[in-house]
Amino acid sequence: MRLIFHIDVNSAFLSWESVYRLTKDPSALDLRTIPSVVGGDQKTRHGVVLAKSTPARAFGVTTGEPIAQALKKCPSLTCVPSRFEVYQEYSDRLIHLLEEYTPTIEKFSIDEAFLDMTETIHLFGEPEEVAARIRERIKRELGFTVNIGLASNKLLAKMASDFQKPDLCHTLWDREIPSKLWPLPVRELFFVGGSAEKKLKALGIYTVFDLAHCDPAVLRSHLGVKYARQIHRYANGIDDDPVEEKEPAVKGYGNSITLSRDVDDYESAFPVLLSLCETVGSRLRRDHVTCCCVCVELKDWRFISSSHQTMLKTPTDSSTVLYEASCRLLRDFWDLTPVRLIGVRVTKISDEGFVQMSFFDSQRNRKLEQMERAVDAIRSRFGVDSIKRASFLAPDAVMDHSVHSKTLAGSSDKATPPSSPETS
Repeated sequence: MRLIFHIDVNSAFLSWESVYRLTKDPSALDLRTIPSVVGGDQKTRHGVVLAKSTPARAFGVTTGEPIAQALKKCPSLTCVPSRFEVYQEYSDRLIHLLEEYTPTIEKFSIDEAFLDMTETIHLFGEPEEVAARIRERIKRELGFTVNIGLASNKLLAKMASDFQKPDLCHTLWDREIPSKLWPLPVRELFFVGGSAEKKLKALGIYTVFDLAHCDPAVLRSHLGVKYARQIHRYANGIDDDPVEEKEPAVKGYGNSITLSRDVDDYESAFPVLLSLCETVGSRLRRDHVTCCCVCVELKDWRFISSSHQTMLKTPTDSSTVLYEASCRLLRDFWDLTPVRLIGVRVTKISDEGFVQMSFFDSQRNRKLEQMERAVDAIRSRFGVDSIKRASFLAPDAVMDHSVHSKTLAGSSDKATPPSSPETS
């Protein structure tokens, strides 16, 4: 039997923001002890809640809701903007600690990871004791709390980590499926969204038990063959997906955003691409490398993935060039089916110190390079929010994305992407 741990940081962005502030000023107020959220502007009432404290949850504040709505529920709510680069640093520290227990780690998102402990658990002790020690170590050495789920596969481990929070370990062994998994509302099963929940309830399926014991043929006729098979297996605790190890060397750079609401128009999608390309471009410049291939990835509301890629005429590390290519790709292959995840990935990485440019492009590229490196320097010194794209500062801009990676603060007011987005 496999042994899988799922590590889930409690209110990740809020926790990491609190730890960061306390590191800078030990006398600072711990955001985790007051009604607070990360991901918005308290003065303008723009943005959405990306993470919330436990006291904020007591007022009914929920992740993904607009800041204005959250402030109505809790007028004393403290809202702070996000610092993605800080959160990425804490995420990296967490992974570094976990690597001491197994080399087989899959970083599921910025605040989640799966560990396959099957081959290494004998080095550390009994599974539940080891999980408790890891949890305490993270709290003591890194300053934030996690939930840990233990099970025989990734699905059950993830479900277990979502049981009572925060700062706890939970098991969901195969023998515990009838008592711990089956009584749950069907909506709590991983992979069951709001649309599927409505269809399942129309069939009289309200709990995971109902789903597990439903005739698969009935599910297929209402939900489609592939999706029906998947959630029926999940309801019975079946998951053969392996924990995939991290690649030992950088073969590409990528970033993705899980949206708090489905996006089905270019006006909403282009700003997401811009934010992603800014982060990817910054990483390329930081590592002094360029790329020749750009890929845009989508995952729609049915969790069906699609992607499209293109080769660039010349290697680049320019965020603007990546953005323009990404927008062209999106128009080429997206049929406007509602999507809940957008990603940008670049490959064909080169560390050669020269780029062959045409006479007509060279002057523009030099200006872009100077501008983007200046932005990198300002953000490195004064923080990621110290300088922003003008399109992110529009009066009607609303941050409406819950992120895996980079936080987007704004929306474009034009469907056609600008050839060279302004920075403000």
